[in-house]
Amino acid sequence: MTADPLAAALTRYRPQTDVEAADLDRVRPLLATGDPWHRSTPLHVTASALVVHPRTGRVLLRWHARQQAWLQVGGHADPGETDPLAIALREGREETGLDDLVPWPEERVLHVVVVPVTASAKEPAHEHVDVRFVLATADPDAVRPENPAAALRWLSIEEAHTLTTEPNLRETLTRVGRLLTASGGRRGR
Repeated sequence: MTADPLAAALTRYRPQTDVEAADLDRVRPLLATGDPWHRSTPLHVTASALVVHPRTGRVLLRWHARQQAWLQVGGHADPGETDPLAIALREGREETGLDDLVPWPEERVLHVVVVPVTASAKEPAHEHVDVRFVLATADPDAVRPENPAAALRWLSIEEAHTLTTEPNLRETLTRVGRLLTASGGRRGR
C-alpha cells in the first residue's frame, strides 16, 4: 500500500460508470504533480461527504451560496493535509457542528467526480476532482450551520433528489440510498 492516502484510496476504488472512470483517469496524473490539492491549479482535488442518519434514512444537505445550490459538505485541503477521508471529516464537522461523524458504513470512497466551479472575484473558473465519502451521525439534532448563510436540511433521499438538479450529486444520492436500504434504514428512493 502506498504511503500517500489519496493514491491509496484511488487505487482501491472502482468506478461505477464510464463517466466516473473518465473522471478518475483525469485525477491520476495529478498524483504525480506533488500536490494534487493545491488550489492554484485549474484542476485540483477536494474531499466531501454526504452526511447520513442511518436509523431514519435521512441525508443532510448544506446551502452553498456561491453555487446557489443544496450540496453535500466538503471542500479544500488545508496546508499539509493529504488524506481525503480526514479532510471530509474535518469539513463535515466544521460545516455541520456534528462532532460524532464517522465513516459509514465503512472507510471507503463512494464516488469520484470532476465538478466545474464558476469564477469568482477571488479566483478564475476551475474544476474540482471531488473524492466523496459517506459520514454518519447518531445525533442529527445536534446539527448547527457554521454561519447563517449556510443553512442545513435533513431530508429523505427522495426529498434530496427533488431539491438538487446536479446530476453528479443525484448519482451520489442514489448510491447512498442503496447503502441505506441495505443497512435497513428507511428508504426514500
